[in-house]
Amino acid sequence: MVRDAYYYAVPLLAAAALVAWLAGAIWAWPAVLLAGFFLWFFRDPERQIPDAAGALVSPADGKVTSVSEVLENGIPQQRISIFLSVFDVHVNRSPMAGVIRKAAYRKGTFLNAMNPASAEQNEQNVVTVEGDGQTVVFKQIAGLLARRIVFNKRVGDQVARGERVGLIKFGSRVDVLMDRAASLQVKVGDRVKGGSSVLAYLSSEAQLAATGVQRGSQGAN
Repeated sequence: MVRDAYYYAVPLLAAAALVAWLAGAIWAWPAVLLAGFFLWFFRDPERQIPDAAGALVSPADGKVTSVSEVLENGIPQQRISIFLSVFDVHVNRSPMAGVIRKAAYRKGTFLNAMNPASAEQNEQNVVTVEGDGQTVVFKQIAGLLARRIVFNKRVGDQVARGERVGLIKFGSRVDVLMDRAASLQVKVGDRVKGGSSVLAYLSSEAQLAATGVQRGSQGAN
């Protein structure tokens, strides 16, 4: 569980105890239920991280809402957009192993994260990770309800694939941008889990390795 859960839940439980003492237990239930929601919202389950070469994992839980080609700093890229509702785990993870080369926080609006314009206009943290000759950018994008983006790493830090790197609170969006040659493994409508769902393979060698694993599995069956 993320420690932020206690920042919200403990004061609410204290308030519930006070209300129960002053007015009766029945009046304390709204605060107790809200505290329970915060404890559940900030859950942080363990995940099985794929070890296939070149695998790019999802940085967040949620639903794939867009798979498209875009220009990022004038360079054509593939972009996968993932929407996080309030019911999803909001802990963010690094999509690949490597070094944090850039981390730029941009102020902006708070449009609904389902709105395509939110990718450019909303408040966001843009992170560049470089490793094994590949560069991937992922964006923590605030949504309509999200008012705080947390990023726990610094430029120059080493990160492992699937390592926890931050958090977005209360509904948000994550975009992942990669080379056009990457082999995509998801489509619009798919649900993904942070750290464990493979979004793409970043190299031809990785694609061959993934194909070999699939063929081996089929042969075993």
